[in-house]
Amino acid sequence: MPCERKPMRYGHSEGHTEVCFDDTGRFIVTCGNDGDVRIWESLDDDDPKFITVGEKAYSLALKNGKLVTASSNNTVQIHTFPDGDPDGILTRFTTNATHVAFNSIGSRVAAGSSDFMVKVVEVSDSSQQKTLRGHEAPVLSVTFDPKDDFLASASCDGSVVVWNIEEQTQVISWPLLQKSNDVTNAKSLCRLAWQPGMGKFLAVPVETKVHLYERGSWDHVSTLSDDLLAQPINVVSWSPCERFLAAGCVGGLLTVWDVNSKLCVERQKHEKDFTVCSLAWHPSGSHIAYTDTEGCLGLLDGLGTSTADNNRTKQVAAKNPAKDYDDLFDDDDDRLMDEGLSDTKSPAKKAVGWDDDDDDFLVPATGRVKNRGAFLDDENSLDTGSLKLGQDKLGDDDNDAGSSVAPAAAPVVPLRPVYEGPVPTPPQKAFQPGSTPAHLTHRFMMWNSVGIVRGYNDEQDNAIDVEFHDTAVHHAMHLTNSLGHTVADLSQEAVLLACPSTEELASKLQCLHFSSWDTNKEWMVDLPKGEDVRALCLGQGWAAVATSTLMIRLFSIGGVQRELFSLPGPVVCMAGHGEQLLVVYHRATGFDGEQALGVQLLQLSRKRRQLISGEPLPLSQKSYLSWLGFTAQGTPCYVDSDGVVRMLNRSLGNTWTPVCNTRETCKSKSDHYWVVGVHENPQQLRCIPCKGSRYPPTLPRPAVAILPFKLPLCQTTTEKGQMEEQFWRSVLFHDHYSFLSSSGYEIDEDAQNQSQKEQQELLMKMFALSCKLEREFRCVELAEMMTQNVVTLAIRYASRSRRMALAQRLSEIALEKSNQMQEEEQEEQEEEPEYSSTRRTSSGQPRVTNILDNMTSSKKSAQLSSSGGKPSKSPILKPLAPKPKTKTQSTLLQMAATKTANKKVQENTEQAANLQKQPDTPPPGPPADNSENKRPKTGFQLWLEENRKSILANNPDLEETDVIKEAMGRFRTLSAEERLSWTERAKGQSGDAADLKKRKRAEGGEGLESENEKAEADESSAKKKSSLDPSSKLSVFAFNQN
Repeated sequence: MPCERKPMRYGHSEGHTEVCFDDTGRFIVTCGNDGDVRIWESLDDDDPKFITVGEKAYSLALKNGKLVTASSNNTVQIHTFPDGDPDGILTRFTTNATHVAFNSIGSRVAAGSSDFMVKVVEVSDSSQQKTLRGHEAPVLSVTFDPKDDFLASASCDGSVVVWNIEEQTQVISWPLLQKSNDVTNAKSLCRLAWQPGMGKFLAVPVETKVHLYERGSWDHVSTLSDDLLAQPINVVSWSPCERFLAAGCVGGLLTVWDVNSKLCVERQKHEKDFTVCSLAWHPSGSHIAYTDTEGCLGLLDGLGTSTADNNRTKQVAAKNPAKDYDDLFDDDDDRLMDEGLSDTKSPAKKAVGWDDDDDDFLVPATGRVKNRGAFLDDENSLDTGSLKLGQDKLGDDDNDAGSSVAPAAAPVVPLRPVYEGPVPTPPQKAFQPGSTPAHLTHRFMMWNSVGIVRGYNDEQDNAIDVEFHDTAVHHAMHLTNSLGHTVADLSQEAVLLACPSTEELASKLQCLHFSSWDTNKEWMVDLPKGEDVRALCLGQGWAAVATSTLMIRLFSIGGVQRELFSLPGPVVCMAGHGEQLLVVYHRATGFDGEQALGVQLLQLSRKRRQLISGEPLPLSQKSYLSWLGFTAQGTPCYVDSDGVVRMLNRSLGNTWTPVCNTRETCKSKSDHYWVVGVHENPQQLRCIPCKGSRYPPTLPRPAVAILPFKLPLCQTTTEKGQMEEQFWRSVLFHDHYSFLSSSGYEIDEDAQNQSQKEQQELLMKMFALSCKLEREFRCVELAEMMTQNVVTLAIRYASRSRRMALAQRLSEIALEKSNQMQEEEQEEQEEEPEYSSTRRTSSGQPRVTNILDNMTSSKKSAQLSSSGGKPSKSPILKPLAPKPKTKTQSTLLQMAATKTANKKVQENTEQAANLQKQPDTPPPGPPADNSENKRPKTGFQLWLEENRKSILANNPDLEETDVIKEAMGRFRTLSAEERLSWTERAKGQSGDAADLKKRKRAEGGEGLESENEKAEADESSAKKKSSLDPSSKLSVFAFNQN
């Protein structure tokens, strides 16, 4: 096919340029970076007509007198041709469209965009649009199936996808291309081309070859290549006769293949070796127009000989319809059949067996293996695939030839086993949480609660920028990335970086310990040969590295090597927080799109222990892990690719609870949220919204959004469901207090008290709602979760609602909780000398938690349930500890009359009253009470003795316990200096305690005793008069509080 290359001529300003012919072949139409569309009557036309469509024109398509262009104002416009009159806007994108194409009859236009979307628009009615979502990077090219059933698209995410247009679904996806973050950075434009006519083959340029995929089966049936092609192919185009395929390369080489013979029939070189970015065949097939990236237009002429031969063949076939069909096929077709049956050059081998170049085709992005038989390879598998291909080709073209081949295949087919069971899922690759993909030239290497690490790797610079959210931690840093670091982590103490190994250099771990107090703030470690860093993380004073040898190596923050241990499987990712190390790895092979991941949680404190040892990590169906980390309070959590956020529930046996689904707030299926941090108090999920992508670009700086948490409970639209969701979310998100205190950390006691108060209020609201709905059994279930004081409120509510049976059951629960509280207080008194000098001890935390419960509710229910103050003040007020017992017993006395003798209750009440008046006077009680009351008097007790009369004068109706509560409130209002002075006076008077006691008894003790005895006598007489009927007992109890 000898042809002539015409001299290039200037067409547009420097930049991407496209070319096409009109339907008649009379005009050459080009568009370019100057925003003009030029209409040339010939290559020598010095005054072409032009249409200005925008600042830049990225792509054009022409059919049926309609000119469609993609311009820089993010629109796809339509003009009349050749007049150039505007005919409206077909569609819009959020960024510029990158490629447009007509279907075979000109009724539809497909457009791909940099916002990852592909749209199919009806030309006659632009409101009829279909949007194809699924690409994860800008779209490179689009092309219609000639039958208008399918659409193929290529993207910077490395995939070539075939879509079903009507269903708007992916039919198949091939991971063929090198990934990039933008069309301008892509190594190839990958302009796909579907064979005209029947559309049997889809041509895909892959590096220096063109892959042909068969329509329907989507098998890779052939590869077109040429030894002279050294640079990637940019664009391909089919001839109108369907026989030839032309390709333009990055280096300026133009190649034409005969598809039947797979032979290169024409090669031409660009006169200046510029990249060819567009090709178009003349409708007659006689010449090809092409453009380059410098805006120039060229022509290859004299390609019509073979086309004419092909047309003659068709004419002969039409004239002799009864003639044997073999005459329709030339030698090239026969040679193709022979190759289909051969053992040496069969294109089917690449579709069946593993091959170095094409090993990705068997595992498309859908996770399903295209040819299952490839996993059960035997000596017959390749031949069978070849025979199958031969049958397909012969069956399509020649029935006689197909029947002659069939007997040869018969003995082979039964020998090939067919596996139809579950298909293994390709294992998820290791990644660094908070980072964007490594193939991007500008990427986030880490974004966490401390700061941001950005990596730049382009022609100008290879560097790493470290930015801190709080500049008080450290100033921003700019690091030269000479070693090629690909993974990073950032903490309040250091920056940790790692690079993969090369043929000459080992994998290295580099740490910039900026918080070090000495002058050497950097250290580096070389890993053993053959061992690569897969994941890393930083904790408080330590660093961990997971390697390719299934090993985790621990280092101190200063560079000392510490323990190392092996993992059961390849690591997926790691996270560190304080003394906790969280590791996720592959525990087994997943099937049918599922990932089988395991998780380990280690505590690297002085006493090393494993909190979670290899438990399976729950994921959504057919999803993978996308983020792993800790909340700001130290609770492990993770996010899967379906957007479900799960958090560790320590109080439920280290199970994982879903707390949020980010997909529920996404407006589009292609939108995602990229998580950067989780906070439990306040409850915030910090993430970056990504429109049409799974991760954000580095520029412009993305804005962080805050999403709320919501447990996926049933019927959350109802009042009951909403309160249940709020209660259990509060319980889960405040569970970290007990973990932190048991680990030796200071906790915010006010926040803890507030959270417990909220939980008890929610329980009381649910109790009231259940009462209204007459669900008394449910009321009892809710009461089991209440504290003792809130149960008392519930009893009062039930009594006023005239639900006496419920109130009786609640009284039993209250009595049981009261006994539990007494036992805990007794244990505290026995262990108090051990803890009297400490503010908080981890081993005593369970009791402290219950005391805090009671303190919180005592503020609400006007009942004294603790000795007062915060836990830190409890040692000072310990002599008053027995009072809550007396109050609790007297509160529940009328309900428990059948269980407790009146005489015993009266003795206990007298004993408690004596203890209130004379804390240091040993009453005639057990030796434990004597030893307890021999202790020195506290400042509050001394203040109470001197101010008791004034309190009683202002509030003569107060009971003894209410007097103490009122006194505690007044004592708290004193300044710190005044309280300290009372404490010092108490210490100074401890030596004269005995004289003070006698003086108190002589002066006013008798009056107070007589008052208390009178009150107790009245109370006793009221009890004796009360009936044994439970309802009357409860009504007395419920209303005597008023």
